[in-house]
Amino acid sequence: DHLHFSQNVKFSDITQKGYEKKRAKLLAAYIPQTQTPGPGADSSPSPDAGPSASTRQHRSHRSGGARDERYRSDIHTEAVQAALAKHKEEKMPMPMPTKRRSAFVQSPMDNCTPPDTSSASEDEGSLRRRQAAVSAVLAQTLQNSEFWINRSIQGSSTSSSASSTLSHGDSSKSHNHIHSQNQTNVLADVLAHTRIGTETHTLSKNSFLKPIAYINVYMPVNSRVSTKIQQLLNTLKRPKRPPLSEFFLDDAEQIVEVPQPDPNTPRPEGRQIIPVKGEPLGVVSNWPPALQAALARWGATQAKSPALTALDITGKPLYTLTYGKLWSRSLKLAYTLLNKLGTKNEPVLKPGDRVALVYPNSDPGMFWVAFYGCLLAEVIPVPIEVPLSQKDAGNQQIGFLLGSCGISLALTSEVCLKGLPKTPSGEILQFKGWPRLRWVVTDTKYLTKPSKDWQPHIPTANSDTAYIEYKASKEGTVMGVAVSKISMLTHCQALTQACNYCEGETLVNVLDFKKDMGLWHGVLTSVMNRIHTISVPYSVMKACPLSWVQRVNVSKARVALVKCRDLHWAMMAHRDQKDINLSSLRMLIVADGANPWSVSSCDAFLNVFQSHGLKPEVICPCASSTEAMTVAIRRPGARGAPLPARAILSMGGLSHGVIRVNTEDKNSALTVQDVGHVMPGALMCIVKPDGPPMLCKTDEIGEIVLNSRAGGTMYYGLPGVTKNTFEVIPVNSGGTPIGEIPFTRTGLLGFVGPGSLVFVVGKTEGLLLVSGRRHNADDLVATALAVEPIKTVYRGRIAVFSVMVFYDERIVMVAEQRPDASEEDSFQWMSRVLQAIDSIHQVGLYCLALVPANTLPKTPLGGIHMCETKQRFLEGSLHPCNILMCPHTCVTNLPKPRQKQPVGPASIMVGNLVAGKRIAQAAGRELGLIEDQDLSRKHQFLSEALQWRAQSDPDHVLYILLNAKGAAVSTATCLQLHKRAEKITAALLERGGINTGDNVVLLYPPGIDLIASFYGCLYAGCIPVTVRPPHLQNLSATLPTVRMIIDVSKAACILTTQTLMKTLRSKEAAASVNVKTWPTIIDTDDLPRKRPPHIYKPPTAEMLAYLDFSVSTTGMLTGVKISHAAVSALCRSIKLQCELYSSRQVAICLDPYCGLGFVLWCLSSVYSGHQSILIPPMELESSLPLWLSTLSQYKIRDTFCSYSVMELCTKGLGTQTEALKMRGVNLSCVRSCVVVAEERPRLALTQSFSKLFKDLGLSPRAVSTAFGSRVNLAICLQGTTGPDPSTVYVDMKSLRHDRVRLVERGAPQSLPLMESGTILPGVRVIIVNPETKGPLGDSHLGEIWVNSPHNASGYYTIYGEESLQADHFNTRLSFGEPHTLWARTGYLGFVRRTELLDASGDRHDALFVVGYLDETLELRGLRYHPIDIETSVSRAHRSIAESAVFTWTNLLVVVAELSGSEQEALDLVPLVTNVVLEEHHLIVGVVVIVDPGVIPINSRGEKQRMHLRDSFLADQLDPIYVAYNM
Repeated sequence: DHLHFSQNVKFSDITQKGYEKKRAKLLAAYIPQTQTPGPGADSSPSPDAGPSASTRQHRSHRSGGARDERYRSDIHTEAVQAALAKHKEEKMPMPMPTKRRSAFVQSPMDNCTPPDTSSASEDEGSLRRRQAAVSAVLAQTLQNSEFWINRSIQGSSTSSSASSTLSHGDSSKSHNHIHSQNQTNVLADVLAHTRIGTETHTLSKNSFLKPIAYINVYMPVNSRVSTKIQQLLNTLKRPKRPPLSEFFLDDAEQIVEVPQPDPNTPRPEGRQIIPVKGEPLGVVSNWPPALQAALARWGATQAKSPALTALDITGKPLYTLTYGKLWSRSLKLAYTLLNKLGTKNEPVLKPGDRVALVYPNSDPGMFWVAFYGCLLAEVIPVPIEVPLSQKDAGNQQIGFLLGSCGISLALTSEVCLKGLPKTPSGEILQFKGWPRLRWVVTDTKYLTKPSKDWQPHIPTANSDTAYIEYKASKEGTVMGVAVSKISMLTHCQALTQACNYCEGETLVNVLDFKKDMGLWHGVLTSVMNRIHTISVPYSVMKACPLSWVQRVNVSKARVALVKCRDLHWAMMAHRDQKDINLSSLRMLIVADGANPWSVSSCDAFLNVFQSHGLKPEVICPCASSTEAMTVAIRRPGARGAPLPARAILSMGGLSHGVIRVNTEDKNSALTVQDVGHVMPGALMCIVKPDGPPMLCKTDEIGEIVLNSRAGGTMYYGLPGVTKNTFEVIPVNSGGTPIGEIPFTRTGLLGFVGPGSLVFVVGKTEGLLLVSGRRHNADDLVATALAVEPIKTVYRGRIAVFSVMVFYDERIVMVAEQRPDASEEDSFQWMSRVLQAIDSIHQVGLYCLALVPANTLPKTPLGGIHMCETKQRFLEGSLHPCNILMCPHTCVTNLPKPRQKQPVGPASIMVGNLVAGKRIAQAAGRELGLIEDQDLSRKHQFLSEALQWRAQSDPDHVLYILLNAKGAAVSTATCLQLHKRAEKITAALLERGGINTGDNVVLLYPPGIDLIASFYGCLYAGCIPVTVRPPHLQNLSATLPTVRMIIDVSKAACILTTQTLMKTLRSKEAAASVNVKTWPTIIDTDDLPRKRPPHIYKPPTAEMLAYLDFSVSTTGMLTGVKISHAAVSALCRSIKLQCELYSSRQVAICLDPYCGLGFVLWCLSSVYSGHQSILIPPMELESSLPLWLSTLSQYKIRDTFCSYSVMELCTKGLGTQTEALKMRGVNLSCVRSCVVVAEERPRLALTQSFSKLFKDLGLSPRAVSTAFGSRVNLAICLQGTTGPDPSTVYVDMKSLRHDRVRLVERGAPQSLPLMESGTILPGVRVIIVNPETKGPLGDSHLGEIWVNSPHNASGYYTIYGEESLQADHFNTRLSFGEPHTLWARTGYLGFVRRTELLDASGDRHDALFVVGYLDETLELRGLRYHPIDIETSVSRAHRSIAESAVFTWTNLLVVVAELSGSEQEALDLVPLVTNVVLEEHHLIVGVVVIVDPGVIPINSRGEKQRMHLRDSFLADQLDPIYVAYNM
């Protein structure tokens, strides 16, 4: 047999010598003998590898108050410390998260009371608590934040040898003394490297430090962000644990697979287990035929005998219920329930109905009467917790239970009813998810004495349901386990036999009497045996933790029913009571004795109380589950008999489900005690916990299943789930059933040891299955608690659960942080916990979060409500105050990074031909000949077109400018515009001293002045450059861009308004730019009426008309040259596409400074003669409905807007459609609403806009998008002709591989893409491989190249990168047709031939834009578009307003704007990490949480990610929180 049991080892009273010996043996593996220097390691022996024995000794005998004995054995603590010391030598420092000051203050003062369960686990803690809370607040205000936050390790970018030199504080090599201004940084370095033991060096802030070897002095000291990221990179350089064989390839067509198991994992080798039988259940002559019969008997014959004593809040007896009283009151209640609730003909309750019992834990008497009253009335009691508020953890699930049991009536006490939450009108609140309940008060004064002829019906126990006990599943659903009358009776008999209960004994019960052991022993079995039960409620235990021990002492109780927690609390408080005697106890039943750490609680309790008469053999751990009831219990031992065995198991073995005695690595050992033998009359097997119930081998851990008459019968009202739990028939290794009899799954994991003793090592609900290995949540908690110093968190308040992320379970640990813990301490403790769990359990924690004291959801008895905690974690409402994520170590199942295979352009083309695919190209209609000769003159130059219109149609209004009220503030007819342009020309020629061909900057708010000055420049023969004016409230950020464009364009003069001229010369402007060196500034507000001597006419159409400057999203300022020919061709193309002529009206709500927006605002009307209604987008900020009401008022058919305008309307007006309708807004006139953009269409936004304003008559077909780029301002524009834009769904995984794979709508990982509008007349596009420059086939992803008469002629200058992009304008294909000159747009996309027909009757080729090439992120060899990751991030939590991503040295950085309160900031970190991992298979390196509005967005509504990146690296974001994922 593989088991070796150390007999009789009690860790408590081990001798000092034995202790030292055991310690030395344990630590031998870690104490360096002669250290062999590893590569790059410091070869001097490390002084702190093994903590010194003397400090250890003192610490082990410190007062018990500092730690929670139930979770701890000294050995485990030492194992953890040794593991950490070992880690210390291998590991590099981790970067500490950065937190804004306000985020430090954890919770208001009144929340600083520690949570319930630990209130007694402090020694003098309660006295110090107030001072601590105050000093914590003081410390936080006094603490110099930079001192802690600047733990930037100057030498962190060097090799690991540097870190190790530093970490030992080894001064032998150091020469350079560090002066005082570096002092705090050095101290921070030392702290960052202090050893993981507990004896950290205490250094006062001013003490002059021993010189430390200082490395890499050239690191810029202020860049704290980059040093942290560098630390993070260093921690990531360590190889991951699984060997390469465990990684797997991710074919784009398939979801990732599970890694192959390691051939070296231990496997079970024993024989198949044989079912274990309990002793036969004896038949005793005076056992009652039913439990109610026992009550009837004692009520009649022993009426004066005490049944139950309840205690008041101070622990003094409050009242005693005799068996006579219990009987008579239960009888009254039964009579009342059956006869007095309805009318005689229509009773409210009949036998078999279910009723809820709602009684507080402080009132056992009322509960007993209600429970037995129901049994006597043959209605089925369902005890539940008292609902305290609408927000109770798990309240909704209780509603599910009430519903599945069909409950409409609740019994309660008068006091309890008064305390229930009420509506303002005084009715009891209708709790969320609960059925409507009728409340019945059961106090004696409301009960009716039964009439003489009424007798309760007490049949012999049968298989009808007696009562229902509630149970929460791992997922949080609350189900009712039905217990039949015969099961209830048989269970009481089995307990009586196993525990040897005698009539008239006294029992002290500390457990919850509504369910589980508290109900089975303290309410049912006790009545069967006429036992006197003393009930000690939880509230008394909180006030006086020793109360149960005092009760045992005072009433000479024979049996006590407790949990480890109660043992622990009694030990904490025992110093106050010297004269307690526990010799009367024959049995101390430990209800949670099945927990792995119960063994140390039992040992420690015995150690303290043996001197008070407690006998070692009375401690009886037991194992139970709601479904199977009592599974096993240790029988009370005889005096002097040998104590039961212990098993010392290897954690590694346990994680693979096998039992191995721990020999080699003592650090990862688990000591478990037995829970005695199987219950009388029961049969037990061990089966595999998942899959078919196959019998385990003798050395294998499995789920305990039980066949017994004394167990639950079903989940009430849930037949499906019942079958899998209550009707399990185990099968042997061949898969054949071993018999007919059904077993019940207990939910306990364990094995049967020698002598048929049962051992439990965990529960299925606490089972974490990570990469095929099993870990027990409680074991992880125990390890975390062994990490010193524990002063950071509360002992009893640690939750461990797993969440499914990216095809595997990931472990999350959440703990409550003490209010007085410093940031530094918390971070230290957290990083140590991560290392300890990594070492001892060989598993990585995915997330470790600390939440403020008292904020984890509680169960009614003060434990942690695990499902609710998990739920809050996943929905982002836990509000942690500290968090560490370690996805890099845990996530080992990512697909392999892609290696690209080089393929030549010719072979791609041949491949396409072979596959029968056409080359991916598309073209708009022909531009055709000029329609009528009159227009031929204006065809060549726009300046001539304006003059011609001023003559031929002088009073035709071309432009109307609206203000925020919707009133026309200025208009311009053809003649007025011409005249204003002439005035400006005259001023330019006179005051500006301008030469032909000079560049002139136009600096105007959106309006008609801008248009007039543009034509003024053309008339003067100079080249206009439109520039967005600086923002008056934000000059420091916007003025430098203006200055830069003026400098780059070498402008000879600036045309602007009077106010802007003053701004340019103001003091505020001088703060950010040099105002003395502006070129000539001309204010055009009040120019004299002058005509220029002549109007310039360019000699050829190839000459430049204007320069178009714009800042790309990657932060690049580019100016493109637009010739007169291009202007005419473009205007003509738009005229044809949108059918524009002079009787038309078009509304424009766009910024008019560059791209297509400028063309539509300034050029198009002059060319086509239509009237443009101009709406400056900034006016919408003060009057949101302006644009939409204008469309309605002027009955506009065609309108152009930007994404920012559409978003403003969607967010701001979406809820006000009714109000707009009332004001008569009607959009049914709109035929086309085009969003002008240079990006992938934002489908979600355009769709929401269409849906929201459908009520105002907006046609669903109206909204479409345009597409332009720097090299060609307008490539696509959905006009009047051509089919509606089509939408396709592409597979995101393929897209990352630069492939397009079309999938069905709703396919997983699919991305909807909308066509970017119809290609304009005269435009041809082709899809090209950006590397080989060869053409690609239909539906292939590549760069979009364009050829058209309105292509720009080239870059004016790219700031600082002139040579780089010279090939953007005149490029030829490397293969195929070599003559055409193409311009490269820099956008990725594809062309797809659709089934739709275009105007000429040919099949329509749709162009889909995927994204801007310069913006894509190359990660793991795959190509990602930031917008896709951002879309996922924004979906992760309701409080993420906007997000942006960029990379920094291969790390993905996610910046998220938090729209909620700051306490939600840390909730976002795990959710963002999860969603990016799930949907994009990427690990986020850094999560930055910032305020709304921090992510810079340009006027086109595009994110400026590179600006953001620069601000982040320069540490200018003032983030709320920066999390570095380890």
